[in-house]
Formats: sequence, structure tokens, C-alpha cells
Amino acid sequence: MQMKQAFFVTGTDTGVGKTLVTCALLHATRQQGSTTVGMKPIAAGVEDDGRNGDVTQLLAASSIQPPLALVNPYLYIPPIAPHIAAQEAGKSVDIAVIAEAFTQLCELAEVVWVEGVGGFRVPLDECSDTADLAVALDLPIILVVGMRLGCLNHALLTVEAIATRNLRLAGWVANRIDPAMARFEANVETLSARLEAPLLGVTPHGTNPVRAAGALRLTALPMNVAS
Repeated sequence: MQMKQAFFVTGTDTGVGKTLVTCALLHATRQQGSTTVGMKPIAAGVEDDGRNGDVTQLLAASSIQPPLALVNPYLYIPPIAPHIAAQEAGKSVDIAVIAEAFTQLCELAEVVWVEGVGGFRVPLDECSDTADLAVALDLPIILVVGMRLGCLNHALLTVEAIATRNLRLAGWVANRIDPAMARFEANVETLSARLEAPLLGVTPHGTNPVRAAGALRLTALPMNVAS
């Protein structure tokens, strides 16, 4: 039976580089010789081609091209909070639908990288949020920390929320979204000392997924295995 691996990529906030890092993880996985695919269960905002830009990037970095409905089960037109977009569209998020799409993707690729939407606790409806999605999929978490002033608090609160739900933080990535951040190295050292998970790499400001892949160390990941 083929061994499968999957991870849930979340971030300390919106706009911290989850898609960049997820695409870099996809490229790094392909470089190791594994078939891999990215999944963006929920996306808001469309380009001129009617697709979400993040989803397009994930597909471009994947080694297979599965049906779009599996990669992105829920797409909303306005680039706004997903629970508001879902309410306006009259199409609520069903986590069971996402879980089924994820299961099918696992049959198609050896490694699946699931990118969340926004931060770890972005609402999906009146009761649930992306943390509930992570719990339903029961995957190890990769945390993307947007390195800027305030990131220490955001990262530590997110890790606390992950631990509260008995999910495993498998690793974290320092994404340098603010090239002028004061005491950058000291902030990375602080997080390295406080987060009980390996630093997978530091992605430079203004980089692309292929170059960012070279900054990542997948060998540091405690890989999960599922049938």
C-alpha cells in the first residue's frame, strides 16, 4: 500500500505568505521525487479567468492536475472574510465536503499540502472556523509566521490555539514580509526558543516559490503516515 503524507498550512494572519510557502513546499516535495498536490479548500476573490489566484499558483506548483472541485471545493467571488462571502452567496461551507475532497486527493498524490484561509481562527460560519477544519482533517500543522512587528504575539497565540485542540505543530516557516523589520534575527531566535517545533526555513522578502523552496528543510519534518 502506498504511504501517504499530508499537512495543514496555516498562518499568523492574512497576507503573511501562506500561498508562497505552500507553493515552496510543493516544489521542495517534487524535488525530493514525490508526487504532490496543493489544496485550498476555501478561497475568496477571483481573477479575470474566474479562478482564485492562490489556487492557480498551487496548481502550477503541484505535480498533478486533479479536478478543480477537489483542489478548491469552495470559491467565493468577493475577496472578503469567507463566512461573510458564504452568507452573501447563499453557499455555506460544509467541512464534510472538504474532507471528502481531501480523501480523494490523497489517493492521487503521495503528499498533500492543505492551505488554510486567513489565520488559524478565521470564521467559516456562525459557529465554526478554520481551526475546526484543521481538527476535522486531523493533520500536523505548518505555521507560516509573517515576520514583522507584532509577529511574536501572533505566533505564540496561534501555537496556543493549535495545542488547545490537540493538534501537532510539525514545523514553522519565518517569512520575511517586512524587509525593514528591526532585530529580525533576534525575533527568529526568540520564536525558535519558544516554539516546540523545528524551523523549516527563512524565506527572503520578494522571493518566488522556486527560490523559496531552496530555503526549506523538509528533512526537519516529522512526517506523518496514513493509508
